[in-house]
Amino acid sequence: RNLIGKGLSCLLDVPHANGQEVYRNAHRRLGRFFSYSSQPRGEKNPTLLINSEGQSPRVFLSWNIQINRSFHTSPSLQAAPVPLFWILVKPAQKLFAIILGRSIRNWWKALPPNKRELFKESARKNKWKILLGVSSMGVVFVMFYFTHLEETPITGRARLLVFGKEHFRELSQMEYDMWMEQFKSQMLPETDARYQVVERVVGHLSESNKDIPQVSALKWVIHVVDEPGVNAFVLPNGQVFVFTGLLDAVSDIHQLSFILGHEIAHAVLEHAVKKASLVHFLDFLSLIFLTMIWAICPRDSLAVVGQWIQSKLQEYMFDRPYSRTLEAEADKVGLQFAAKACVDVRASSVFWQQMELAETIQGQPKVPEWLSTHPSHENRAEHLDRLIPEALKIRESCNCPSLSGPDPRLIFRLNMQHLLESSKGREPPNSTRQDPSKPKQDFPHT
Repeated sequence: RNLIGKGLSCLLDVPHANGQEVYRNAHRRLGRFFSYSSQPRGEKNPTLLINSEGQSPRVFLSWNIQINRSFHTSPSLQAAPVPLFWILVKPAQKLFAIILGRSIRNWWKALPPNKRELFKESARKNKWKILLGVSSMGVVFVMFYFTHLEETPITGRARLLVFGKEHFRELSQMEYDMWMEQFKSQMLPETDARYQVVERVVGHLSESNKDIPQVSALKWVIHVVDEPGVNAFVLPNGQVFVFTGLLDAVSDIHQLSFILGHEIAHAVLEHAVKKASLVHFLDFLSLIFLTMIWAICPRDSLAVVGQWIQSKLQEYMFDRPYSRTLEAEADKVGLQFAAKACVDVRASSVFWQQMELAETIQGQPKVPEWLSTHPSHENRAEHLDRLIPEALKIRESCNCPSLSGPDPRLIFRLNMQHLLESSKGREPPNSTRQDPSKPKQDFPHT
């Protein structure tokens, strides 16, 4: 379908299987065999086939969208190394703060008692001047913060930007070279069916959201890594990395589209720049406290403990909560990207419920959310469930085909209920441990 409305292209038409097939697919192995039916470029034909073992292939309508794989590397003399400079200087800043604080402590210890009293008396007399000086420093930091705020694309939220975006993209090119060197022997060729699946999904997402300047401005370059980890990420310069472990973990094309929409949202919203800017700002502020810790603590051992406590407080009070906020924002925007691409957005929360189930079956300990840089799987699923009604409205505004078949969230709940009922009174076997991402072959069906 080629639909025109307010510059939006909602192109994907993914017919649902009937209820029995959807229910059966929920029990199948999460690992899929991908096959590709090649068609001439630009021809709109059913091209994407995803097969399950013992199951007839399902055809998904997809668009042959050519991905521009070229990328431009700035000459070394033109690349401004500002972020790299601050990254290298950061350890030197901490070392300077430690040396300065320790020197102040040793100087105070070496003072005779009468001079110490003179200093204390002078501080009491000039306490308002000292307070004014400290307040002036605080005002400078506040002014710096508010003068470096910009509006986040799409969401409109205020964000702190210390580094220039063009500088950070050049730094991301260095990160890209590092990943390419690490995975150079594991990259799947463009002829691999799994590569073509990712290429079509990313191409369709970018085409459906090309009315957003930040999406159309980037050239999305696909890299599929033969790695079992369930992971994917997108660098700020549009380099997309997807691990085959993620392709095995998703149940259908809808879940894959949402996950890649989430990762594209990170790049479009420039979350890497925001996170680096906040961390740099907080690290600069922490230098004052670091100097005070080494100046006040009577021994080096206590100063080391105080420094560790200060770093952990910063991490768990600012860094990790901010990372979770960015993840929630990427979930929201990624769901909107998927909705405009006519994806079944209801499958988004099911993916995180599956991840929660897999970890439970595997017996992995649950880490409290406040200790993590990401929201818990359960909370992410609940957050997406609250966003799905709005995403369905976006999908409808794009004149997408209506969703047929049962809600995948309902199917998942029925499966879990059936699993619990069938496992009642049965002891799990002690001989071998089943891979949680691959349910048993004899899983009961309806």
